[in-house]
Amino acid sequence: MTRFVMVAGAWLGAWAWDDVAAELRAAGHEVHALTLSGLAEKQGVPAGQRTHVRDVVEEVERLGLRDAVLVGHSYSGIPVGQAAERIGDRLRRVVFVDANVPVDGESFLSGWPSEHVRRAIAEHGGVWPPATAEDYAGQDLTEERIARIVAGATPHPGATLTEPAVLAGPPGALPATYVKCLLDGDEPPPAAAKPLESGDWELVTMDTGHWPMFSRPRELARVLHASAAGS
Repeated sequence: MTRFVMVAGAWLGAWAWDDVAAELRAAGHEVHALTLSGLAEKQGVPAGQRTHVRDVVEEVERLGLRDAVLVGHSYSGIPVGQAAERIGDRLRRVVFVDANVPVDGESFLSGWPSEHVRRAIAEHGGVWPPATAEDYAGQDLTEERIARIVAGATPHPGATLTEPAVLAGPPGALPATYVKCLLDGDEPPPAAAKPLESGDWELVTMDTGHWPMFSRPRELARVLHASAAGS
């Protein structure tokens, strides 16, 4: 039995993991899905990048977890990677699901053309509006699943995207698995390249889009199970 703590990406809350969590629990695992401050049922709570790191650290400590596997999807790889460094030996492994990987001094928006995101944040009172149904096209999602994501998504606190990560060491020091969803590009982000090339991290690919918890929940659950078992 493995204890998982799972954090979804931008606009999403703990609810995004419902299907994956059900699969893992059926296999005998313990699953804790976390909603970050300012999202879903926590809308309106002020949040910056430090807040989201603290959310993850405090959840692991509150639950008294040891030998846990911490899972971050998309944006949440940034706070999850920082939290993992702070949690230390409470973790067995970190799993980045098609996720951003933190780099000291860089934000979620660093390193890619983000003017449109910054402009959207400025025009919407400091939040990043959720994606539209059209933005999910070509990502292995049925119309029903797209409708489910769009209905549940909430604006994302802008400061969490613009504030830089703070790390004492390189992310490659963490035992980790990187799950690359191939419909969203063939290559993991540059920050994952060095630990993957060195063999310190495991690379797993999925032939699906950027939101595998919706498009392939059973397959993603198997990937997480195998990653934890192979730690």
